Amino acid sequence: MEEILRLFPSVMRSAIQKKIGNRWIFLQEIRVRLHQPIELTFDQNIEWLGEIRPSKSDGTFIVNQLSEFSLYRMADELREGYITIEGGHRVGIAGKVNTVSGSVKAIQHITFFNIRIAKQKIGAALPILPYLYDKKYLNTLIVGPPQTGKTTIIRDATRIISTGWKNVQAKKVGVIDERSEIAASIKGIPQHDLGLRTDVLDACPKAEGMMMMIRSLSPDVLVIDEIGGRKDIEALLEAINAGVTVICSIHGENLEELKKRPSLQILLQQQVFERIIILERYQKPAQVKGIYDQYGIDILKKSRYQAYEVDRSTSFNFSNNMDGV
Repeated sequence: MEEILRLFPSVMRSAIQKKIGNRWIFLQEIRVRLHQPIELTFDQNIEWLGEIRPSKSDGTFIVNQLSEFSLYRMADELREGYITIEGGHRVGIAGKVNTVSGSVKAIQHITFFNIRIAKQKIGAALPILPYLYDKKYLNTLIVGPPQTGKTTIIRDATRIISTGWKNVQAKKVGVIDERSEIAASIKGIPQHDLGLRTDVLDACPKAEGMMMMIRSLSPDVLVIDEIGGRKDIEALLEAINAGVTVICSIHGENLEELKKRPSLQILLQQQVFERIIILERYQKPAQVKGIYDQYGIDILKKSRYQAYEVDRSTSFNFSNNMDGV
C-alpha cells in the first residue's frame, strides 16, 4: 500500500501504518479532515487516530502528492471532486467550491480527503451470475446504498463475462467508467483485472460514452456504474434498442423506492431490466438481499440462497456451480 502511504507526511504515515498493521485487507477508507482526528473505516468497525490532527501544511502536502505538484494538470479531476491514484485508489476531496453560472469551476482550500481503498474481490459476482444468464445475458440493475459493494460486483461480473465461465463463451464487454472506479485506469491502463475481452472508456460521461462504445467497439454487453440522470436513461434505452445487453448500478434501498423515482419510471414500466439485484449493508460488502425479475417477483429462492451461500450466516462456496473462473 505504498501508493497510499506516500500521500502522507512522515509522522502521519508512520502513525497510520502502525495503527493499520496487517489489517489492510479489511480497510475501506482513510478520512482526513484538517484539525480533526484521522478516521479509519474497516469492514466491521471505525477507529480513530486521536493523537494526530492534520494541519494546513499537512493538507498542502497531501494535495501536492496527489497532483504531483501540478494542480493545473489535474483540473478536470479536481472539478469532479476526486482523484484516482496508482493502484486504483480513489481520493475524494472537499473544500471551498468556486462556481460559474451554477456549475463547479474548481475546488479550492481543500481541507477534507477521503481515500477509498481499491480492493478487487475476485469471485464477488459468482453467486449472482447464474441469475444473470438465461441463454443470453440479461439486462440487469444492481441496487444498493453506498458501500454495499455495487462497484465490486459489477467489476467482477465484467471480468467473468469477458473471460467466459462454464460453457458460456466470453463476450465483448464495454465499460463506461465515468468516475474511474470500475477499471481504476491510470493513463488509460486499467488497474483492475476486467477480463480478456473488455474495452474501457475512462472518465467519459455515461450518456455520451454508451453511444461512442456502440458505434466504435460493438460490445455485446455494456457496463455502467451508477446511472441516474435523464440523459443516462435515454442513452441506456438507445443501447438496449440497439440489441446490447446493459448491466448497471444505482443508489437505492429497495424496489419500492426505485418505483417512486420519476427518471426510472419509463425503465420500470417497460420492464427493461430482466434482473434487479438488491444489496444490503452488512459488515462485508456484496451481500444480496433479493433478486427480482422484470415482473417484480423475487426469484432468490431459499434453496438457491443456501446453495450459492450469499446468506450472511455462511461463507462463500462456489464449487457447486462454477468452474475455473
